[in-house]
Amino acid sequence: MLDIVLTDNIESIGAELWNELCGTDYPFLRYEFLHALEQSGSVGKGTGWLPLHLSLKEGDTTVAVMPLYLKQHSYGEYVFDWAWADAYSRYGLEYYPKLLSAIPFTPAYGPRIGTKRPLEQVIPVIREGIPQIAAKMNASSWHGLFAPQDTIDLFRSETLMPRLGSQYHWFNHEYRDFDHFLEHFSSRKRKNLRKERKKVTDQGVELRTFAGKEITDTLLHRFYHFYQITYLKRGRKGYLTPEFFTRLRDTMPEHLVLVVAFVDEQAVAGALSLRSSTTLYGRYWGCLEEYDSLHFETCYYQGIEYCIRERLERFDPGAQGEHKIQRGFEPIETWSVHWIQEPGFREPIARFLEEEEAMMREQIAELTTWLPFKKSP
Repeated sequence: MLDIVLTDNIESIGAELWNELCGTDYPFLRYEFLHALEQSGSVGKGTGWLPLHLSLKEGDTTVAVMPLYLKQHSYGEYVFDWAWADAYSRYGLEYYPKLLSAIPFTPAYGPRIGTKRPLEQVIPVIREGIPQIAAKMNASSWHGLFAPQDTIDLFRSETLMPRLGSQYHWFNHEYRDFDHFLEHFSSRKRKNLRKERKKVTDQGVELRTFAGKEITDTLLHRFYHFYQITYLKRGRKGYLTPEFFTRLRDTMPEHLVLVVAFVDEQAVAGALSLRSSTTLYGRYWGCLEEYDSLHFETCYYQGIEYCIRERLERFDPGAQGEHKIQRGFEPIETWSVHWIQEPGFREPIARFLEEEEAMMREQIAELTTWLPFKKSP
């Protein structure tokens, strides 16, 4: 028999056990990443993200773990449910707190459960335990975000509703270099992209890539300054603290890739990505001042070149942005799953998700026709 145990900090589970169950290739489910969020104060008391990580135990043996948070808002999730919260409020009900299984501030799909057991054995236990956890925590709902489709399918039930989303990813079709990649574009689109890259060099900008321990304290401090400026331009503060980034560099350097833009040897912009053995994940960006096309160069083209050099299969540059399509990023499906405690809201939300899925499929099909690649004969 498997029993659910909750803990308010990942440290009590421990790095060895967590990483044994979750593996260490996918960076966002690593103990070091989630621990850095907690230890740096990026999540925890006062942030609206209270850790409540789930373990499945068979006697004294932990057989599965899943990140879990008690949320007081919907910021930093990238699967938007603000309208649901508003509907609750109009009917005099409390939507928060809610339960969330996701990687904070990280819209990158990937594994959400660490286990050596088949998921077919583990997920039904979690699925059946969600209502009890919600009742204990007085939570309105549970949401599992950016999980693989096989995980979503195992969670699916009368009360657990899947939700289709979309992102834009680049795929490496054994390109030799960036020019080889561009050879697959139509002539006009190829010319436009080359003009865009030339604008950056014509402004005297030089791009350099640093990996792992090459990322010095000075570079990291400079990057964090850019990161915060970008948020301040939108009238708010960045979610993540300086200590978070330092901890990542010190505890899992093999996953970090930093592209820095220099003008006259002064750093003016930067993009920090994480990587696995197969995928580059573009995550954080910031700039000191605006340069024409510098965002595209730093966040997209340098990432593509890195993937080609390192023979990575995929580049996930982050959420949203239809402008990525004309630059060779293809529409893909992403999935989440949702449980709503209040029976009166389940049916209208389920109906909304069905209609949204139909629209999303039409949109993905339409956006695919916008890709810049030459048409196959």
